[in-house]
Amino acid sequence: MIWQTARHAIDLAAPRVMGIVNTTPDSFSDGGRHAGAKAALAHCEALLREGADILDIGGESSRPGSDAVMLAEELARVMPVLQEAVKFGVPVSVDTTKPEVMRAALEVGCDIVNDINALRAPGALEVVAAHPACGVCLMHMRGEPKSMQADPHYGDVVAEVADFLRERMQALLARGVGPARIALDPGIGFGKTPAHNFELLARQRELLALGAPLLAGWSRKSSLGTLTGRPVEGRLVASVASALAAVQLGARIVRVHDVAETVDALKVWRAAGLCA
Repeated sequence: MIWQTARHAIDLAAPRVMGIVNTTPDSFSDGGRHAGAKAALAHCEALLREGADILDIGGESSRPGSDAVMLAEELARVMPVLQEAVKFGVPVSVDTTKPEVMRAALEVGCDIVNDINALRAPGALEVVAAHPACGVCLMHMRGEPKSMQADPHYGDVVAEVADFLRERMQALLARGVGPARIALDPGIGFGKTPAHNFELLARQRELLALGAPLLAGWSRKSSLGTLTGRPVEGRLVASVASALAAVQLGARIVRVHDVAETVDALKVWRAAGLCA
């Protein structure tokens, strides 16, 4: 399986590690530590040394309860980082819901649009469809970050997530975007209770029927804290375990904060014949 992106055809025969680079002052796990272009680029380089296959750079926090960021502020946060990160020779993803940010990122050579809103903002589908080759990750989210965790309900969370992702993928295909460019994310922690999240993990193989590679983002999430009783800074082991479980159940990309530890764990998993 290949994930086709703007400059790179990413071979997913082996699972790939996407390193998280937050340029925000208020991310739930590392807010402020990588704010500013210099700090963010240093973090990019550190993640690559640790073995990251993809860099995912974002300038707007999507933690539960967070407020939206103005367009000018998001551009100021991410564009200086993206302009340099695309020179590192690896696939670079922009984590944004705004079509204006998507367009600017693609213009400087960004490879992937990673959208928690699955290109539902007016004009977002058109930005991706107008690009000849960029990759895109469509994520399921019920509601919006400000209120998504208020009281999420589902009849069958896996079926409803699958239906949503299928519809969003069909919307892209209808605009001429090739299927090899599309990855899907079930949206762990986005408008879901811990029980919903763990049901999505346990039944993750059902989402493979959608026919696109799955991206899993469990890293340091509050559901892991609920399960283990650990604060965000104590969720390393749970984060690595969830990444391994996601890969074992069919995910081809894991989006993580702790790259070195996840890379090492995947090496052991592969040596044991537990994943490709």
